[in-house]
Amino acid sequence: MAKKTIQRFLPDHNKIKQQKSLKIFGKLLHDANLWHLNRRSARGAFSVGLFFAFIPVPFQMVLAAALAIPFRVNLPLSIALVWITNPLTMPPIFYCSYLVGVFALGQEQQPFHFEASWEWLAQSLTTIGPAFIVGSLICASIAAVIGFFGIDYLWRRSVNKAWQNRGQD
Repeated sequence: MAKKTIQRFLPDHNKIKQQKSLKIFGKLLHDANLWHLNRRSARGAFSVGLFFAFIPVPFQMVLAAALAIPFRVNLPLSIALVWITNPLTMPPIFYCSYLVGVFALGQEQQPFHFEASWEWLAQSLTTIGPAFIVGSLICASIAAVIGFFGIDYLWRRSVNKAWQNRGQD
């Protein structure tokens, strides 16, 4: 059940292999383990994908792929989960990350007004930047751990339920 549900939402692996941004990985993308979906590869992929979803850097998909390859976890799932932070969800997620950082560092909340300029970015790196980065790392780590154990639990539960239903038939 869990496997079928996840596979429904995954993109075709041939389309992923053809992505220009992933060409840097070359023949590493031909490892069959990166495309199989089982409990081990799914829980690792959830962990990798959710971690990079909360990290505020460009090229999150490439970073998720770069970590999925050596860990040999499901590559399409790792890349797809990065899109939890998309243009609609990014502001509230990153604001919550900032609040977590403020709490973790024991700082006062700094008032800020977003401006799309290099000056604002440079100035905010010194004021809200440390709390935002620390908060993002904390949220990314927590999301990765919850994703790892959460999908593992759901996968086991799904398999147990399938075995129970199999015995009733």
